[in-house]
Amino acid sequence: MPRPEDAAVQAGTPADTEADTHAGTPADPDAAVRPAAPEPADVPPAELVAAPASAPAPGTRVTAVPDRAPEISSRAERRRPAAPARRGPADPVKSLMHDHRDLCERAVSPLEIAAGLEAHGLTDRTAARYRHRDVFALAEELYARTPARPAGPAVAAPPPPGPDTEARAGWTLLALLPGAACLATAGLLRVTEGVVGGGVRAAVTVTGALLACLALRLCLGRGPLRAPEGAGLAGMYACWLLSFAVYGEGLLAQVVSGGPDGAWAAAPAPLLGLTASLAPAVWCAHLFTVRAHRKLTGSRALEEFGAGVRPLLLAAVALFVCALLPLLFLADLGFGGDGLPVAAAALGVLFFLARLLAAHGLPEPGTVALAAACAMEAAAPALVLAGRLPGLEPLARPVHALVAAGGTGAVPALACGAAALGLLVHASAALSRASAHTRV
Repeated sequence: MPRPEDAAVQAGTPADTEADTHAGTPADPDAAVRPAAPEPADVPPAELVAAPASAPAPGTRVTAVPDRAPEISSRAERRRPAAPARRGPADPVKSLMHDHRDLCERAVSPLEIAAGLEAHGLTDRTAARYRHRDVFALAEELYARTPARPAGPAVAAPPPPGPDTEARAGWTLLALLPGAACLATAGLLRVTEGVVGGGVRAAVTVTGALLACLALRLCLGRGPLRAPEGAGLAGMYACWLLSFAVYGEGLLAQVVSGGPDGAWAAAPAPLLGLTASLAPAVWCAHLFTVRAHRKLTGSRALEEFGAGVRPLLLAAVALFVCALLPLLFLADLGFGGDGLPVAAAALGVLFFLARLLAAHGLPEPGTVALAAACAMEAAAPALVLAGRLPGLEPLARPVHALVAAGGTGAVPALACGAAALGLLVHASAALSRASAHTRV
């Protein structure tokens, strides 16, 4: 007869097993005593790594938890989407064309765009950022990519300086008129000396001066020495310098000797030589302009153009000096001079450089140089007169030393020579830029 315990076991075993299965209890008897392992995600990685290993209880299964490297968190952070990197424009030339739209639309040739870019500080090295080897290549692309200009009256490109025989004959004739007017006035005064009175001679002098000024104005209004933007105050300073060249040495001689005592003698030889040298000055400026324009059209880099223009400028100045010195020497001999007027030569070079810069659209440097020469010439007699006051004697010593070393002509020679030298240094840098030759 079966025991009651066995019957109970047999009767309850299937039910209990099925109940345990439905309740999620594992069938393994060891599972009842096995503690539930925590989820790895609930424990920080550092704790999992740093937790000390302990021996498991007897009869207990321990599920191995894989160690997580501390780099996991940093890698997860690096997987975050980064901000998009900033990039420049895909077409840098288009942005440059947008910045200089007015220049590109008004330009009638790529050379004008190249000169405008250079005037804004763009160099060949900067052009490499726009994927071009130099400013000229960049200007050509900008000119080609500029959209069609609005309809309107066509603007013709200024023709390059060339062999226009009729035009050259016209401004050459005008350049000879000031010297001819001065020469006729001087000859008339020499013939009528001792024949007519002082009033008539004064009238002849004033008339000749007016004719020479009118001819000079006509000459400077056309040809290679024409200033498109005007000369400003340069004309007033030039009149002062010419007056000092005629009367300044006589005034300075009287002031140094203790005067002035009455009227002082005039020296018209420098004026005659300077007006006669106007024709060579025009031709030297013309040759420089033509050669520089050829260099501009044939150059492919700004440095190459500048290196080729500087010798042209020095050659033009040397050629003008070679033509000026004989004219001054002959004029001085004609009026009974005893030497070469160095002051008049320095003044002629100063006038030439100032007008050449003005003809290329740069009148300000020449005006400053002329003003500086005027100030130095005016300061010489002023310092001598101021040195006569008690306690101010040292002011006159430099002028007395200069006159004692080189005569009264040393003062205007130093003033005009220093101004001309400084202007030559500036012109060698200013006229070696492409922007100075597109307006001629």
